[in-house]
Amino acid sequence: MTPHIEAKPGDYADKVLLPGDPLRAKWIAETFFEKPVQVNGVRNCLGYTGTYNGKKISVQAGGMGMPSNAIYITELFKIYNVETIIRVGSCGGIAKNVQIGDIVAATTASTDSAMGKQLVKHFQVSPSVDHKLLSKFLKHCPLAHVGSIVSNDYFYQPNENWWKELQAQGTLAVEMETYILYTLASQLNRKALSVNTVSDHFEYTDKNMSPKERETGFSQMIEAVLKI
Repeated sequence: MTPHIEAKPGDYADKVLLPGDPLRAKWIAETFFEKPVQVNGVRNCLGYTGTYNGKKISVQAGGMGMPSNAIYITELFKIYNVETIIRVGSCGGIAKNVQIGDIVAATTASTDSAMGKQLVKHFQVSPSVDHKLLSKFLKHCPLAHVGSIVSNDYFYQPNENWWKELQAQGTLAVEMETYILYTLASQLNRKALSVNTVSDHFEYTDKNMSPKERETGFSQMIEAVLKI
């Protein structure tokens, strides 16, 4: 047990899905898992374990942003000996060819965060997806966009046009967690994948998903992840 997770050793599966929203974690468990059991409720950051096609599987909410997610990622990897964490989140579209409802699989993530700057002296770490996980995911979700995203600390950026330079660099989308997931997985020699459904877009502001759609509208992405 930790200050953030009340689960006992062995309560989590080797593979854990990591949404941000606790209600999305609850929805995933109740919709896709067989016989789900709640294993964490501390701070209402819900975690569940069940089975899918006979295999043990878990889901744990990570909250919003890298500081919050880093707590759960670190504890799952180091305290509960989880081998694989797959982020199943939402993101904002940046690239023009990315549409609302599309799925983005991140190969790496740029960031405005300072969280990774001190890991290697004189270098900025650029973390990478586990490519075996990515290849397996794409077999079940071949239409996903694949490439670099950005993980921001700021949600309300002071410069409202901040995304345009990243668009010119080929960045697909923005969210707030992938950089630290890939960084910690690399540091701790574990496996990680981040896949995100596009819930809004900087150029198409009249087509955003509702909060309810964000909570429960990601079935295609979840089903593909569970088949890995």
